[in-house]
Amino acid sequence: MKSVGWAGFLIAVLLSLPVLATSDNLSFEGHFMQGGLVVGQTLPGSKIKHGERVVPVSDTGVFILGFGRDAATKDSLSVQLPDGNRIRHPLTIRTQTYKTTRIDGLPKRKVTPKPEDLNRIKADNAKIGTVRRLQSPTTDYLSGFAWPVKGRISGIFGSQRILNGKPRRPHNGMDIAAPEGTPVLATADGIVQLVHEDMFFSGKTVMIDHGQGLSSVYIHMNKITVKQGKRVRQGDQIGTVGMTGRTTGPHLHWGINLFKMPLDPKLIVAGEKVLSRTD
Repeated sequence: MKSVGWAGFLIAVLLSLPVLATSDNLSFEGHFMQGGLVVGQTLPGSKIKHGERVVPVSDTGVFILGFGRDAATKDSLSVQLPDGNRIRHPLTIRTQTYKTTRIDGLPKRKVTPKPEDLNRIKADNAKIGTVRRLQSPTTDYLSGFAWPVKGRISGIFGSQRILNGKPRRPHNGMDIAAPEGTPVLATADGIVQLVHEDMFFSGKTVMIDHGQGLSSVYIHMNKITVKQGKRVRQGDQIGTVGMTGRTTGPHLHWGINLFKMPLDPKLIVAGEKVLSRTD
């Protein structure tokens, strides 16, 4: 599949989104929902802030917004257009209802690590954090997003996790159960920025940078088949399903983040046109 040219892309956005086009030189497509991702279009040269965060804007005026698990329902953007005119654009964010998920039978050490494990966990988190701070100017995410593996959904974004009876932080991705050895595919175009063979919690781990702070992570794999620094296309194999790290059975944990903010993968692969490649 070939990526659509910028002119065709911009025309498609403007023609397909009359409801989301605004009078202040902004158009949007995506999910204004907790956990959602939105692709925006503004005039090239505009400057945008979302809360206190400066939003990267491409040379053609494309940018992305993300909304966390517990994002407020009322929000806004601050936009400075190339002519210096400043606009505050209101946003309304829909809520999600989250389930409670219990996972029992985990090794005690994986739920409550021993003191000697903490340095290893800290080093793992530092490597992950480095990727999530990247702000590459590319817009590889416009390739579209697809499921990285076929299987049964065994864990959903945002659910409150109770591990061996102890409440933990909400789940920040999606778990897809599949037989060990099932191919794992890159969900979108990007650059592989992390390959790790043995993280304490996540086992064999791969992270891909899709541009402007958007990244995806694939963990618990049995085998990694891609090298750090490699450019991948949506659908390229990057590994196989396994059960390394903290897990009770073979599955892929798949997550998508905008910088440090976890997003809901099922919303991002829901088929929005701006997030789909044209053949």
